[in-house]
Amino acid sequence: MSDLAAEVLATARQMNAVGINRGAAGNVSVRDGDGFIITPTGMAYDECVPADMVKVSLDGMAQGCRKPSSEWRFHRDIYVARSEAGAILHAHSPFATALACQSIEMPPFHYMIARFGGATIRCAGYATFGTQALSDAMLAALQDRRACLMAHHGMVVFGADLKETLALAVEFESLSEQYWRVLQLGAPKLLPADEMARVLEKFKDYGKQS
Repeated sequence: MSDLAAEVLATARQMNAVGINRGAAGNVSVRDGDGFIITPTGMAYDECVPADMVKVSLDGMAQGCRKPSSEWRFHRDIYVARSEAGAILHAHSPFATALACQSIEMPPFHYMIARFGGATIRCAGYATFGTQALSDAMLAALQDRRACLMAHHGMVVFGADLKETLALAVEFESLSEQYWRVLQLGAPKLLPADEMARVLEKFKDYGKQS
């Protein structure tokens, strides 16, 4: 567990360093065998050591000297529902959270929306943090997607591993900022459905080297 725990902590620190999260908010996890390793609840990442990371089984049992993030439940449920999820990042990034607080779904204003699996990025309905209701709402918003907004809360992204997941989270916040700025200019001009279908097809091989 030690190597993966160190990677989880490094990713949590990096999401703060790049400005997509602040303080002890947000959380990071990585799949580990029959469970996952997740950041602890309410601890500043720059004060943590790898041993503070918590192993949680898929039946919700925690192992370690700390309590897991209060959001461990939706991490568990994403891993169970989405076999392709190797790591998950949740953050209260400024622009994504601003959109989420207005329950705004991101439409195809930019072709990079397709990077996250569809022609839109949905916003999950609001529910109290740490609850099964929140997890259920997020799983619905993540259907055929790798990211979603969380109403009055923030955003969540998953990828194949911690490196890809952090990169996707940075892209997600960048798109959120762009869309926020577009909204200041008036009604957004959107790409047509046939173009988004072409882009989605092209993204099947995006970033893959032969």
